[in-house]
Amino acid sequence: MAQPKSDLLQGTLDLLILKTLDLEPMHGWGITQRIQQLSDSVLQVNQGSLYPALYRLEERGWIRATWKISENNRQARYYELTARGRKQLVEEKENWVRLSAAVTRIVGA
Repeated sequence: MAQPKSDLLQGTLDLLILKTLDLEPMHGWGITQRIQQLSDSVLQVNQGSLYPALYRLEERGWIRATWKISENNRQARYYELTARGRKQLVEEKENWVRLSAAVTRIVGA
């Protein structure tokens, strides 16, 4: 039986991308696969959401992209965190902890 897909709260995708890239530089497909894998397939990010988020994060200076050859010998844009991105990741994680604790209080009440 297939598990349902979960929609992401606005802004949550940014946090997931930043955290994923904190581990290592990756191309877009790798980012979606890592998020899906780490969430036990609960979270699935489609390309229509991923690439606008990547461009937005790049525009803000939180990530940078470079062209490299992927593991299957194709040209791919690899994304990595910048120093500003690492700083933003700390901030995003703090916000997420605060938000998720508030939701847990409401749902658990």
